[in-house]
Amino acid sequence: MKTILSFIAVCFITLTVSAQEFKFDTETIDYGKVAIGSEGKRTFEFTNVGDAPLIIKDIKSTCGCTVPKKPEKPIMPGEKGQIEVSYDTKRPGGFSKAITIYSNAKQERKMLKIKGFVAKNAGPAKEKSVVEKS
Repeated sequence: MKTILSFIAVCFITLTVSAQEFKFDTETIDYGKVAIGSEGKRTFEFTNVGDAPLIIKDIKSTCGCTVPKKPEKPIMPGEKGQIEVSYDTKRPGGFSKAITIYSNAKQERKMLKIKGFVAKNAGPAKEKSVVEKS
């Protein structure tokens, strides 16, 4: 009986050691205060610190104003990957949104966050007219 339990324990430890795992540079991106209509793209960078290919199956956001883009190819052990997130900066006011990543990592669901404030008064810079008045 002890032999069987020992064998099961060794198999379990082996399975948990050899797996894929994310290591993000940051799990929250703070946009700070941005102007209406400004660039809303930001990038989460991560490394596969496991010993097997990391496959991102799907990424979901909490609303349609946040659009994540997943890597299409598996991320090999030791390689870096990126998840691009676009927020619609035409919506004034504060925001805090969650992005959920579904993958084959040890922790199958991983949560990332973006936050910031879109200022009503600060609009994007307008181009000056080249036409001079006489």
